[in-house]
Amino acid sequence: MQIEHSIQHSMTANQSTLQAISQTLPQVGRLEAIIVRPARGADCFYLQQTMAIKGIGLADDRRGLNSHTTVNGSRQVTLIQAEHIEVIAQLVGLSKLDPALLRRNLLVSGINLLAIKPLFKHHINYLQVGQVLFEIVGDCDPCSRMETLLGAGGYNAMRGHGGVNAKIVQGGQLSVGDTIHFVTHTQQMTLI
Repeated sequence: MQIEHSIQHSMTANQSTLQAISQTLPQVGRLEAIIVRPARGADCFYLQQTMAIKGIGLADDRRGLNSHTTVNGSRQVTLIQAEHIEVIAQLVGLSKLDPALLRRNLLVSGINLLAIKPLFKHHINYLQVGQVLFEIVGDCDPCSRMETLLGAGGYNAMRGHGGVNAKIVQGGQLSVGDTIHFVTHTQQMTLI
């Protein structure tokens, strides 16, 4: 009985510690690129700035261009880690890889996107990019189209490196070069 109580106490203490440290992300990131496409299947292109529309997506992206309806779901905007581009390129045998081929909206550096996904169900974490507040809602898994765009093995090369999906909680202007900060639910309440 004493051993069982000690194990339960240890598990609770570890969970408490994990909860606290999972809410600590002091790094400051940077928005490296904004990538949009006007329609499903269309080629992507780069922008220096765009508007993020709450509940919809980016104004110049296909979701924003068809903004007569709110996007029900978690994929209003996609984000990918700039540091992963070189890894994906190496895995598919390319010396260089254009991030637009990966079909993600925002290329970010300096902050770990996967660390922003909450470890605990009662946590809600956000990413502030310039004026815009995103809720990171899950992984952005690659699609089979990566086999065509990157070559054989492209799909598997992107697994674990495909970025994250986000909802726009607070809209506003996004510009290349904007700083990026991790924001907890408690901090978010003071921002809006």
